[in-house]
Amino acid sequence: MINWQAIDTVLLDMDGTLLDLHFDTYFWLDHLPRRYAEIHALDQAAAREALLAQIDARQGTLEWYCLEYWSRSLSVDIRALKEEIRYKIQIRPHVETFLDRLQAQGKRRLLVTNAHPLSLSLKLEETAIDRWLDGIISSHELSEPKESQAFWERLNEREPFDPERTLFVDDTPRVLEAAARYGIRHLLCIHQPDSQVERWIDEYPAIHHFDEITPS
Repeated sequence: MINWQAIDTVLLDMDGTLLDLHFDTYFWLDHLPRRYAEIHALDQAAAREALLAQIDARQGTLEWYCLEYWSRSLSVDIRALKEEIRYKIQIRPHVETFLDRLQAQGKRRLLVTNAHPLSLSLKLEETAIDRWLDGIISSHELSEPKESQAFWERLNEREPFDPERTLFVDDTPRVLEAAARYGIRHLLCIHQPDSQVERWIDEYPAIHHFDEITPS
């Protein structure tokens, strides 16, 4: 599936790619609605419906990923609520070996994530995945989400890479589509980013786990 001789740089998403998306799914769909209702003394069912409608309305924007935005909008401390379930943050299978092999083959490994810095720092504290990476860039530093062409332009200015010799791995098809429009040649998706939810991807080449493409 991957011709490693044609690749110099590997861009990697975090949530759903290197880390199990179950933490985020559980937080936004279960933990936050329940705690939001408790904090504001609201009916849980009504609070959950209203909260998820607000979240869906911002999908694909930088605000959708912004913990500070949601903390202000909902009058809760999102980072503190994430701390309550940090034990659910898990590295996906075979990630360490994959990243080690990339280093051994001289490939540049960059984490490119839409995660807000407050969320990113929590996950780095819990997993220390930064020890296997050559750089980390949050879209919030570039003021554009990965869905935007401006993100890729600014990323290439900050961390120069040749799109023709770059592999980008992400679990979100709309993000891969944006990368394809920018000209990144090698694209790969994740079939099941949340270990608790079955999903199959047809739009792009996809894997279940990194052992399927780990360089020998």
